[in-house]
Amino acid sequence: MSIDFTIQQFLLALSGLIAIVNPIGGAFIFAQVTSAYSHAERVLLSRKIGVYAALVMLGALWAGTPILNFFGVTLAALRIAGGLVVMSSAWTQLNRPEAREARKQAEASGSKDRGSAPIEASRDPAPLAEIAFFPLTLPFTTGPGTIAVAITLGANRPAAYADRFGFFIGVTLAALVVALAVALIYASADRVVALIGPARARVTGRLFAFLLLCVGTQILITGLTDVFAPLIAAR
Repeated sequence: MSIDFTIQQFLLALSGLIAIVNPIGGAFIFAQVTSAYSHAERVLLSRKIGVYAALVMLGALWAGTPILNFFGVTLAALRIAGGLVVMSSAWTQLNRPEAREARKQAEASGSKDRGSAPIEASRDPAPLAEIAFFPLTLPFTTGPGTIAVAITLGANRPAAYADRFGFFIGVTLAALVVALAVALIYASADRVVALIGPARARVTGRLFAFLLLCVGTQILITGLTDVFAPLIAAR
């Protein structure tokens, strides 16, 4: 197992996951929808979200590709499709960050739309535990976009079995770092809002989106190479 290869995969996965999750941008909405809770309750809630987010990302990274392979989807096809999805998501974040923020706000406050009391209205421990996974982890923090990115990153695993151990160590550590960042930043959401401000958070989000666009492009190139390299070599 090559340490350099593991670090490379860690950085690639970290850049992709941190960009799509965007915990700094999420902290602004988290601070709004949990404004009725005490600081201790929000810290507890952020820890639960961090654990759940790690499970969602690890599940998609580890099991997403084998499940799709079971249905006959090849790695090359998954890389091409996943790269396009990631690039599309990144492009939307670059050009319409306000629309994404509005969607995230609606997802985080989704319980109100379903006829139950809004998140802000409850102070009981039971609802606090219930909303930690849905809607604050899924789909607010690690929604379909994050799952798609994680599956695409998992599809980028090397063909050589000797390198796969290092690959999975790298992507697993990346998912855990992102989950830890979510827990820490959400727990300090008020300070993050006061320190950064909405304008700087939007700029940071655009930087993350550009980084995600680069990751999606790299994965797409890998998929296209898998398809066309054998055809070119055959000639």
